[in-house]
Amino acid sequence: MSTHPPTPEEFRRALGQFATGVTVVTVEDTASSGAPPRSQVHGMTANSFTSVSLEPLLVLICVDLQAKILPLLQKKRRFGISVLAAEQQDLSRYFARSEKSPEAEERLGIRYRWTENGIPLVEGTIAQMACQVVAAHVSGDHTIFVAEVQSAEIQGGEPLLFFRGKYRRLAPES
Repeated sequence: MSTHPPTPEEFRRALGQFATGVTVVTVEDTASSGAPPRSQVHGMTANSFTSVSLEPLLVLICVDLQAKILPLLQKKRRFGISVLAAEQQDLSRYFARSEKSPEAEERLGIRYRWTENGIPLVEGTIAQMACQVVAAHVSGDHTIFVAEVQSAEIQGGEPLLFFRGKYRRLAPES
């Protein structure tokens, strides 16, 4: 094994050996355009999501400092996590893009529902969680948000996985 620090490309390849689930982080943005305010959902594909604690119920997400969703997370301090199903690669790709449009969301059939606290969740995913930020830490080129899970729902199904830079599915049980 080499004793020098890996290059960013070597680091990325090494991390690619770790299979992850794929989630969409969502936050509401209320923008006023004259009359009544209109709500808009901003979402981001994330596989940098993990559980932190069972007491209290904590999770974390990592958000690039250049991400458009970052200022909204810092302001709202709450977000939704929707765990994507194996057949939802198109949703993952859509939310990974920086530019979003209502037309594209309609074409993809993306629907949201809001919790009582105004947290948008993507419908049709295998699990959703509503989260309240309890801490934020800037580290390197990301902000790490630690959040308490306020509610969780499970619809079931097989998860979408990401491994070695590609989408994958679970193998059938033997």
